[in-house]
Amino acid sequence: MSAGLIRNSCATPSPTLRELAATLFGRSRLMTISFVVILLGAMVYVFVTPRYESHFKILVRRGRSDPVVSPRPDSAVDFTRSEIPEEELNSEVELLRDADLLKQVVQMAELVPAGTAESKRPAEVERAARQLAQRLSVEAVKKSSLIQVGYRDTDPGRAARILATLSALYVRMHTSLHRPSGEMQFFEEQTAESEERLRQSEAQLVHFTNTRGVASAALERDIALQKLGEAEAGYRQMDQDRVENERRITALREQIASFPSRSVTVKRWADNPELLQKLKSRLLELLLKRTELLTRYEPSYRLVQEVDLQIEETRGAIAAEGLTPVRDETTDKDPNYEWARMELEKAQVQSSSLGARQSDAVTQIASLRKLAQHMQSDSVDQQALMRTAKAEEDNYLLYLRKREEARIGDALDERQILNVAVVEPPVAPALPVHSVLLYFVLAFGLALAFSVGAAFTAEYFDPTIRTPNQARGLLQVPVLAWLPERTSGATSPNLSAIGRSKAVVQ
Repeated sequence: MSAGLIRNSCATPSPTLRELAATLFGRSRLMTISFVVILLGAMVYVFVTPRYESHFKILVRRGRSDPVVSPRPDSAVDFTRSEIPEEELNSEVELLRDADLLKQVVQMAELVPAGTAESKRPAEVERAARQLAQRLSVEAVKKSSLIQVGYRDTDPGRAARILATLSALYVRMHTSLHRPSGEMQFFEEQTAESEERLRQSEAQLVHFTNTRGVASAALERDIALQKLGEAEAGYRQMDQDRVENERRITALREQIASFPSRSVTVKRWADNPELLQKLKSRLLELLLKRTELLTRYEPSYRLVQEVDLQIEETRGAIAAEGLTPVRDETTDKDPNYEWARMELEKAQVQSSSLGARQSDAVTQIASLRKLAQHMQSDSVDQQALMRTAKAEEDNYLLYLRKREEARIGDALDERQILNVAVVEPPVAPALPVHSVLLYFVLAFGLALAFSVGAAFTAEYFDPTIRTPNQARGLLQVPVLAWLPERTSGATSPNLSAIGRSKAVVQ
């Protein structure tokens, strides 16, 4: 036989439909028993487990804002955004699953028998609460502000009663958590105490103003400091003026020493007009006399010569007078000297004035500095009293506002105006969650699949060789012939199973 034929004969063939059917028919008893057991067990489980589900829905909204008990004023609540955050929805979901809340539901719904002993009652209550938590489904509806709560039970009326109790207790717990009890009384007491402290602080502030005689110590301090700054600036300016004035006095004294007290103001050189007029008149008379004498006498005459001599003397006198004019000088006070003297006197007077003004400025600066220090001390005390009064006023207004908010909250609680509302109350369901036919179909399919699987599993673990394919796959050799088991009767055309110990002809 060729190698290819041997390899083809050694390969394990896939089971045929006939072999699979033979396997199932060979395990018919096992399949029947497992099918019946699984089907009956599933139907019993269906009838025993809860089949009725009641539910209700809760709407989480922003219908109101509860006051926050804090020492700071509340910020304005923004109602423009109506979306409920996921954290708030999850908080409400966890509140519905609270163990203490479920224990209260167990006790109010009487899920624990009334005849239970008191020693065993806590354990029974906790056990019933755990069962209630297992059957309870609480989930937030996606993309909405709704929370859906469901509960399954074999009794539809009991399921509705349990959910009704749960919704009532949940609303009560939500109210108690968001609105603590005794809030109104607390804020009333704090408001009265704050008002009394405010009156005391205001009385202390008025008493301080009356005793110290200051209306606003800080303002008067600032005014005193402003005047003190101006006075110091004026003192520094006066000191600078005094130094400059002393330098001016020194310079003026040096200038006075260099200037004369009097100086020539007018110098005149002129002829003596009276004398010249007399000499000229005399000369004219002599000339007239000579002329008259010449008419009578000769030039050599003695009288004529005497007149000529007088004429020469007169002319000599006139010429001498022209050579020696009359000198006239006028003196007066020197203006530079007088100006320096007057400026010196002014500077000396100004120096005395600056000294007196500096002395007054020193006294004024000391007084203003003392007043500013006193006003600073009064300002500190007054500011402390004003801060106390302001703080007491803020506390009083805060508690007054909180008291009003608490009163409004109590009124809203009395009218059941909350941020949560049961929009769909629980009702007793008339029909089960799923029909019996659906449960039967599912149980039938489960039983069929399990029975077929059990048959093939038993066949897999069974060591008996029933077909040539099994022998070839087990021994990894080609099977040349298959000898069926000979029974006591006639030879059956069907193949009979043989043990693994039987020989196989190769």
